[in-house]
Amino acid sequence: QVQLVESGGGSVQAGGSLRLSCAASGYTYCMGWFRQAPGKEREGVARIYSGSGSTYYADSVEGRFTISRDKAKNTLYLQMDSLKPEDTAMYYCTARSAYAPSCRVPSDYAYWGQGTQVTVSS
Repeated sequence: QVQLVESGGGSVQAGGSLRLSCAASGYTYCMGWFRQAPGKEREGVARIYSGSGSTYYADSVEGRFTISRDKAKNTLYLQMDSLKPEDTAMYYCTARSAYAPSCRVPSDYAYWGQGTQVTVSS
């Protein structure tokens, strides 16, 4: 059983930065951030494998976002720099506790946070 609580969303002008946090409880095999804008499908932003620390990013955020975790605090982070209006979305923290051949799509994950809104103005 995993519980996730996101925080850190807000409004920022283009070019600004935000850092999202996700406090987790329980064991996780992988964790990630997804986002969903109105009228669009939920898309994967970044993911991290808890054991290896390996990270992966969507092409749209590569070089601008950084996913990391603090094992001692059992907290996941998403540092977002050089934000663009197209980054505006509800951001969700997610986790999976069982092994999976991939942690790429929403169906790969079992636990979801409530979401935190990120709004970037031009």
